[in-house]
Amino acid sequence: MIENRTILLIDDEPQIRRVLKTSLSSKGARVFDVASGEEAVELLRREVVDLVLLDLNMPGMGGLAACRAIRGGWDVPIIVVSVRDSDQDKVEALDAGADDYVSKPFSFDELMARMRAALRRTGFATDTAPRKISVPGLEVDFANRKVLANGSNVRLTPTEFDILRYLVSQANKPVPHKRLLQAIWGPEFGDQIEYLRVFINQLRKKIEPHGSKPIFITTEPRIGYRFVLPEPSETLEVGVAVGTPALA
Repeated sequence: MIENRTILLIDDEPQIRRVLKTSLSSKGARVFDVASGEEAVELLRREVVDLVLLDLNMPGMGGLAACRAIRGGWDVPIIVVSVRDSDQDKVEALDAGADDYVSKPFSFDELMARMRAALRRTGFATDTAPRKISVPGLEVDFANRKVLANGSNVRLTPTEFDILRYLVSQANKPVPHKRLLQAIWGPEFGDQIEYLRVFINQLRKKIEPHGSKPIFITTEPRIGYRFVLPEPSETLEVGVAVGTPALA
């Protein structure tokens, strides 16, 4: 899956860069390695990459700032690889725009699995989800990857967008944790429920009305999650016939 892919490795430890570059290159990947966020941003202005591996502990710009800078300018999967392993560190990285988080030390097989998941298009057919949805407080154009929530444009990470798209494809149905994990990350995933909760919480922060209980992504206790689309019988102001949510 990483063969012929271009990977950007950002880490200030020369030995780690050397080992990872050698290992990834042996799998057929083209690897750029840099020691700072500033170098990474400059390289991205010149080169097209398929995936970023990013350390958090770096001098200068720092890992979180680099993550925000990359996410602000490029729609590329970002996997944070860091010795920090607290829940707060993971939340901060995901909030900065990361798509995944791998704690050091890690096995190369684990990293490869995470990379394959990040590079793989989601495991469901994209035509099972509507092209667009428009309900009070939320508009999503799946074809153009645009989200308008609470009247403001929202930028989702690739992983957040894929989670939203899958949940919408199963609108008004409970989606088990395991099915959602495997649909987004691949068949080798399925037990990382706490990890999934972090992504769901970040997605809720971006699309749910502020200061209220979730109305779009609801929790199904001991099962998973449900994306709630208003039924046609409900009265809605959505720019189409009253009582029908805009669903293309």
